[in-house]
Amino acid sequence: MDKFRSIISWVPALLLGARITISLTVLVVTAGLILSLFIALGKMSKNPVVRRLCGAYVFFFRGTPLLMQLYFIYYALPTLSRVFLIQTGQAEVDRFIYAFIAFSLNSAAYCAEIIRAAIQSIDKGQFEASRALGLSYAQTMRLVIVPQSIRRLIPPVGNEFIMMLKDASLVSMIALVDITKATRNIEGSTRSALVYLPAMVLYLIITAVFSFIFHRLEKKYSVYV
Repeated sequence: MDKFRSIISWVPALLLGARITISLTVLVVTAGLILSLFIALGKMSKNPVVRRLCGAYVFFFRGTPLLMQLYFIYYALPTLSRVFLIQTGQAEVDRFIYAFIAFSLNSAAYCAEIIRAAIQSIDKGQFEASRALGLSYAQTMRLVIVPQSIRRLIPPVGNEFIMMLKDASLVSMIALVDITKATRNIEGSTRSALVYLPAMVLYLIITAVFSFIFHRLEKKYSVYV
């Protein structure tokens, strides 16, 4: 009974951490998708300079650990120049912004490959028909190709969202109080490893909710409908 009461008493702190985890994930994936569209188009560009720069971006962020990227942006960049120093007057907000930047840049690299694959899966006849109607390349992408690609993006973007939701636990390494950091704080003060049980259950609940949302979206906008 005492253990049950302890678990109940930990829930408010874990929920506060969940607020950081969820808000960070939503913002990161949203920003990553916006940035990734330009990177994906850049990788398909006929301009070799743009294509190679975008390819190098994807290679770098997919080829290095996310934790290392977070450390570099949080610790190294501010020491290189004060331009990269974020000071809002609230340490928690500063850490959130650093994490948002690092995770968004990483997510954009993965989403760029998702978007590129979705665009290239569209039949080439769509391009030819659009050009025959007098549409420019930009108009073809904006009015014809990208809208059709969106339906194909839902399953892989859903997977990226869930992966980022779990990777968000890395922000505990810069003392941002998400679910993982809140769990470690509780364990440190109570000396009870039992706190990991409600923490994992909370992760499972959040993952299940967002998995359900993406599943519903996938069914609603199914390519085969």
